[in-house]
Amino acid sequence: MFTAVAICDLVAVGELKFDTPVVDVLPPARCPTTLNPEVTVHHLLTHTSGIADYAEEDEDSPNYLADYGQLWVDRPTYRMERPADFLPLFADLEPYRPPGQGWQYSNAGYIVLGLVIEEMTGRTYTDFVQERVFDRAGMAASGFFRLDEARADVAVGYLPDRSNDGLWQSNIYKIPVIGGADGGAFSTTHDLDLFLQRYADGTLLGTAQAVALARHVEVGDGFHYGYGVIHYPDGRYGHGGGDPGVDVLVHRFPDLDAQVIVLCNGEGLAGEVRDAVLEAWRGES
Repeated sequence: MFTAVAICDLVAVGELKFDTPVVDVLPPARCPTTLNPEVTVHHLLTHTSGIADYAEEDEDSPNYLADYGQLWVDRPTYRMERPADFLPLFADLEPYRPPGQGWQYSNAGYIVLGLVIEEMTGRTYTDFVQERVFDRAGMAASGFFRLDEARADVAVGYLPDRSNDGLWQSNIYKIPVIGGADGGAFSTTHDLDLFLQRYADGTLLGTAQAVALARHVEVGDGFHYGYGVIHYPDGRYGHGGGDPGVDVLVHRFPDLDAQVIVLCNGEGLAGEVRDAVLEAWRGES
């Protein structure tokens, strides 16, 4: 969601268009070699670009990656600092399909959006999002903090014991050393509540808000995917996410002007907490 808002900000100030072909922005050295020239910023935002993913989440795909942490067994996580660092993982892979011919969640697509942001602004992705998203929304506790920085107020992600010795693992060798364009920022429930409020009231999206909220594609079963947000059949929108040792859900209910935000430094809990909150909220328990 942060990456999508950063792109919308560039559109709102006239630096970019949603229908701009990505090859018109990125030089060859910073662009996937197999990228279809018809892929636009819109395609990347809505996961309809058709490009191959470096961390495929579709269980029906031959490239499905069941454990994100396995990516870093032979690759040092401390070298994954900028969007360009991820290009070797997918830049030469053949696309799944032409753009616009189907929805498939793509981490790589948002990495490419991070490259677009850096190319358009001349700044690092993390610095631009810090200023144009976190600072503007008043998210004082949020940021892209490095895992090798000692911060007393930052939670550590934990993985359950798999060796039967009773010891849990931290996730520091299972995710990149710093978050990026496809996820990994640190935040708080208070800050994410602010983010959703500023997202809804136009502070963050500006003149791009109407288009950003209206343009989405059908995913199935009444779900639609917009610009960095999932639109649910019951009217809410937002996103969820997970990494080894991390589980997050962030949802806004426009009709109620309310948010449900769940942050876990473990796996598989956020959905249960959200459902319990919704049941209590609706008087079902």
